[in-house]
Amino acid sequence: MRGPPQIFDRKLYSLRRARASGTDFLVGDAAAHLAERIRALKPAAAEALDLNSRDEAFAFLRPVASHWSRTSPVRADGVVSDEEALPFARQSFDLITSILSLHAVNDVPGVLIQIRQALREGGRFVGAMFGGETLRELRAAFAAAESDLRGGASPRVLPFADVRDLGALLQRAGFGNPVADVERTTVRYREFAGLTRDLRALGETNMLQQRSRKFLRRDVLSAAMANYRANNSDESGRLLATFDVIYLTGTA
Repeated sequence: MRGPPQIFDRKLYSLRRARASGTDFLVGDAAAHLAERIRALKPAAAEALDLNSRDEAFAFLRPVASHWSRTSPVRADGVVSDEEALPFARQSFDLITSILSLHAVNDVPGVLIQIRQALREGGRFVGAMFGGETLRELRAAFAAAESDLRGGASPRVLPFADVRDLGALLQRAGFGNPVADVERTTVRYREFAGLTRDLRALGETNMLQQRSRKFLRRDVLSAAMANYRANNSDESGRLLATFDVIYLTGTA
């Protein structure tokens, strides 16, 4: 039986996350929103599991449950685990969280099923992930530049799930009261390098299996930057970048 398509290089993603410099860029906002939602849940969680969230995010989550377990592909003081193969028994937790990590798994339906199975009856999953139109400007700029100069585009920006599809996947995984909603942030950059710095600091640069292994040609980069500025800048000349964070909740 064939498994899900291997879109993302999970080993490379783990290495990128390990080398990331650490940043509060979008992470703190997503974590604060998630923590607020969790505090509204009754009763409060006793046993909770955090799946591969960054340390900056977990600082917001720590107070909302009595006892935490954590997983990460890079941590030394937690369970080293891939979301695609969770090493936990059924009905182990009252709450499971994930912040800005699930967008890079190859089998989102399978992961959601594993999360639901690891929750006790009445337990909650609360997560946030990049999705929707995230980095649509960057994708379009590189596609146009490479099509013009090379006759075809290489995959450089991740494919992101749609909020409606994720809501359906929660239901398909067996969650009760599934909810998926999206919050859009438009970031303005003085220069293109600012965007790339933020993506590197998050460990979110290209980890697609089908990515080009060749160095990016200077003429392609220049054309992409010109296309980006021509089509996605505000009246002051700052470059616009879209980030959609999709929030997911469901009950076991």
